[in-house]
Amino acid sequence: MWIRADGVFDPIVERQLFDAAQVIIRQRAYRFSNDAMLDILRGLLEANGYLSGLIIDEFDEGPSSSAYSGRFGSLLRAYELVGFSPDRDYDYIEINRTLRRMFPHIVADAIAGIVNYGGQVCKDSITDLLTINDEFTASIIIVRCRETAAGSLRWHIRFDTGLRPDITIALRMDASNKAPLDYYLLPRIDMTEPRIRLAENNGLRLDAYRFESLEALFELAARSKLMEVL
Repeated sequence: MWIRADGVFDPIVERQLFDAAQVIIRQRAYRFSNDAMLDILRGLLEANGYLSGLIIDEFDEGPSSSAYSGRFGSLLRAYELVGFSPDRDYDYIEINRTLRRMFPHIVADAIAGIVNYGGQVCKDSITDLLTINDEFTASIIIVRCRETAAGSLRWHIRFDTGLRPDITIALRMDASNKAPLDYYLLPRIDMTEPRIRLAENNGLRLDAYRFESLEALFELAARSKLMEVL
């Protein structure tokens, strides 16, 4: 049997502050419609002249900034719907978030492909470094596409000089940064600089390591069964 008693211990916060917080929690638990949320956002924009996560979160009678992000896909998308354009270009933030969500799936697919070809893989849970067949190490990176002022496409690859993998698998994203474009399997022995910059075409010195898929990695890790000689 549970027995409850109020006021047995000294409170961490004053009762008045606790009650005020409960009121805010109950108000924010209210399920706003999309239109209602956008109306609140328009009101905040009109009152402040601009919007930010802090302004939204400090408005006690409306949803939090995370609620807007969850409902509309991102805070930037909610801004667009009420006609607000931030002074700073935040596109790269959304791109980086997307790439971070992709990364575990890319690593999992690479491991599955290696195993399917008969290879063995051990993944470091902290660094994501792959040890393949106890013979060589590989690191996977996703490289986002950048557009120069002249309209050219560039990809900046930074090698992990701490882990020093034997092979760096660089997945280049397409111009929209929504889908993989190709893969570069770059051996450490041939990469003497800590970083390289790729263009759309890079000559034989670099494009010799370019592949349309990870099939080359899988074949590199493959193991063939030998027939037993009697």
